[in-house]
Amino acid sequence: MTHLRKIMLEELQRRHYSEGTTHYYIRDVERFARHFNCSPDRLGPQHIRKYQAYLFTKRKLSPGAVTTHLCALRFFYIQTLKRRWSIADTPYPKKTHRLPTILSQEEVAQIIDTAPTPFYRTILMTLYATGVRNAELTRLKVSDIDSQRMVIHIQGGKGRQDRDVMLSPKLLEELRAHWRRLRKKSDWLFPGNRWHSGERPMDTRTPRHACQQAARRAGIKKKVYPHVLRHCFATHLLEAGADLHTIQILLGHHDLKETARYLHLSQRHLHATPSPLDALVLKKGRPSQEE
Repeated sequence: MTHLRKIMLEELQRRHYSEGTTHYYIRDVERFARHFNCSPDRLGPQHIRKYQAYLFTKRKLSPGAVTTHLCALRFFYIQTLKRRWSIADTPYPKKTHRLPTILSQEEVAQIIDTAPTPFYRTILMTLYATGVRNAELTRLKVSDIDSQRMVIHIQGGKGRQDRDVMLSPKLLEELRAHWRRLRKKSDWLFPGNRWHSGERPMDTRTPRHACQQAARRAGIKKKVYPHVLRHCFATHLLEAGADLHTIQILLGHHDLKETARYLHLSQRHLHATPSPLDALVLKKGRPSQEE
């Protein structure tokens, strides 16, 4: 471990950054240094601007991904090197707001039914039934399943916030069958290694593989990944009549604005307001065409 990496790691830990953020921040600074083949403390704003352009033009990263890289570099320069950071010199890119992919309930059922293994099927059912993030799913322990209160405890979610989500009776039945298959070999609900018996949890790639393989087997052309099932969870709840504040709590959103975007995806809310065209009184028949 280099001296600079050690200092940065200590600064991140001192501020109680999550394990995931710590990993990505250090990785992004290392990639920045490797790109210029130079120690990052010898690089300055002009290098950051060139690197930002490279991330857009060569690596084709999204504005959100580029911002994450800049946040890592900003932390490194301000907190590790104790240097000034000028937003004017290295502005964050403008965010693009795209509506996420949403599957119908029939499509979700097809994906779950075509899961290639029982382990993958349980992963897909848990993602859709709870709306948890991919990283939250991988860290679930058997002790987080509270069948008495019919909730699942999410420990240390995004922003290190704990919350409870509902435990569906159908999911509970599936989890019990899943646990019998595992033969109680681990504290993790979804253990790692190929035999699902490791002392560490599965990594975040496993749920992604589960989504991709099941979608392909179901013949669904839309791009499906764990966060899509989280979006489906929220949108389908909204269409079933759940209020936004409840969905906000279940998703672990800090700002209701994050949750409000599902109004744009809910068919119930979209169809509740008629088009102004429907109020027009139009003559029947098609207009004559001039020859």
